[in-house]
Amino acid sequence: MKNFEECPRLDVFKSWLVCGASFSDVNEFPLIKRTDFKPTAAIPFNLAKRSKDHEQWLHFYEYDYLFERVWNNPKQYLEMFKRFGGVITPDYSLYRDLPLAMQVWNTYRNRAIAYWLQNNGVDIVANVRWADERSYEFAFEGLEQGGSYAVCTNGGIRSKLDRYYFKKGLAKMVEVLKPDTIINYATKSIDIFEPYEKQGIEIITLNYWRDAFRKAGNL
Repeated sequence: MKNFEECPRLDVFKSWLVCGASFSDVNEFPLIKRTDFKPTAAIPFNLAKRSKDHEQWLHFYEYDYLFERVWNNPKQYLEMFKRFGGVITPDYSLYRDLPLAMQVWNTYRNRAIAYWLQNNGVDIVANVRWADERSYEFAFEGLEQGGSYAVCTNGGIRSKLDRYYFKKGLAKMVEVLKPDTIINYATKSIDIFEPYEKQGIEIITLNYWRDAFRKAGNL
C-alpha cells in the first residue's frame, strides 16, 4: 500500500476506493452501511448525461460494457452521481457458468464502488446479485441486515431454470439480509414477490428504462 501512495500508477487494483473501510471476515469486502432509501424512478447510467430529471436515481441494469468505464475511472463520474437522487450500485454480472473467482471479484467491485460512493456523500441502495448456490457464500457478504436492497429480474427469469435460481437466491437473500424493502427492476412477477409482501416486506418495482426516460421528458 505504501508503494501505491508513492507511485499511484502502480495501483491498478484501485485500493484507494476502500481507503478507511472496515472489511468482512471471509473475503474482506468493504462493509456497506445500511440504507433505507426507497427510489421509485431510476434510469440507466448510460443515459444519465441525456436525462433532464435529476430527481431520479441511476441504476446499472444494462450490459456490463456500458458501465465498465465507471470502474476504470470512477472519479470522472462522481459529480454526475451527486446530481441525481441517488445511485443503485453497479450490477456486475454473476453468470452461473462464470468462474467462481470472477464472481467473487465482481461482487468485490460492487462493494468497493458502493463504499466509495457512501464515503463521498452519495445516497445509495446496494444492488444484490447471485448466481447458483455456490455464490451464497459471498453474494450477501459485507451488507447489513434490514433497510433497502435492490435486485433485477430483467432478463434473469426468462427460462424455467433462470426463474428457479432467481427465486432460490431471493429466498436466501431475504433469509440472510432480512430487508425491509426490496427495489426490483423491472418485472414484478406475482409468484416471485407476493410471498414476501405477505411477510411485510415492501416491494417497489422500477419501470423499464424507456418508460422512466420518457417520464423524465427525454423521449
